[in-house]
Amino acid sequence: MARLRKHLTLLSSTVALAAGALAPVQLAGATPAAAASYSWVALGDSYTAGVIPAAGDVFEYPRDGCERTDRSYPQVIDRDFGSLIDLTNVSCGAATIKDVTDQAQEPIGRHIPGVSEDPDYPFFPVPPQSEAVKSDTDVITVGVGGNTLGFDQILTKCLQLGLEGDGAGTPCKDELAATIPGRLATVTKQYGQMLAKLHERAADAKILAVGYPTIIPADTSKCTRNNPQQFLSITPGDLDWLRSDVLEPLNTAIEKSADAHAASSFVNLYDSSRNHSVCDTGKWVEGILDSNNRPALVHPNAQGHRNAADHVASAILNAIAP
Repeated sequence: MARLRKHLTLLSSTVALAAGALAPVQLAGATPAAAASYSWVALGDSYTAGVIPAAGDVFEYPRDGCERTDRSYPQVIDRDFGSLIDLTNVSCGAATIKDVTDQAQEPIGRHIPGVSEDPDYPFFPVPPQSEAVKSDTDVITVGVGGNTLGFDQILTKCLQLGLEGDGAGTPCKDELAATIPGRLATVTKQYGQMLAKLHERAADAKILAVGYPTIIPADTSKCTRNNPQQFLSITPGDLDWLRSDVLEPLNTAIEKSADAHAASSFVNLYDSSRNHSVCDTGKWVEGILDSNNRPALVHPNAQGHRNAADHVASAILNAIAP
């Protein structure tokens, strides 16, 4: 965090000096007459938008159902940067890669059949997120892929199969493992198409592909069976499988897609969050329920978004630094 603040201060100072060359001298402590005019568009799914109460309050009214919260990392960075960068945040809960690229999305808000009812549901469709990117956009961040992989359906199936058994074995792996390579191939293909589309809309923009944080610990003995604030009924064997064969390969697919595109780079959130999984003390990702027993469905809380903000902000500053 201190390193980020130093980087931001240095860049702000550079901007102020450049502005001073064209503007009258300011009194000490006065607000600079001008600031850098950088534009940033934040795209992504619920891991960008925030969505859950543990990631803050929904701040947009009337609600559009995307559930962007005020402690999600785009909003945290926006407050940290002040007037340095102009943010357009069109991230949306439940978004797929196609919803970012070229498909209108029907947001679900906090409507989860059988779990929670949203009084404003259904919501009007929102345009493809890429439409927010303009030819003069300087930086694009995008955090997406989990819904295209179908992680929510995989998680639901693992919960169901875990409830039906005695907590032993790998019932979810046994049923779904054969589908994972095809799912990952779809993510890779669509991610590359998305990056090409974003580059087409803003040829000079730097695209930052944001990965997913650590969700499941390397030591799954930390996870307590039937704890709704963790993974409830999912077996330890299936948690190991989800970590090593589903979530880590998802991050690898995103990183490889970013590396293959000259205008993009990967922002790694996984390593910095290794000791802050759903089952760790000081968690940065909530379990099925959060600590106040509200639906969370395995999403980052405000601390997780603060960590993401530090890493994404550093990448943005590197992208726009003179």
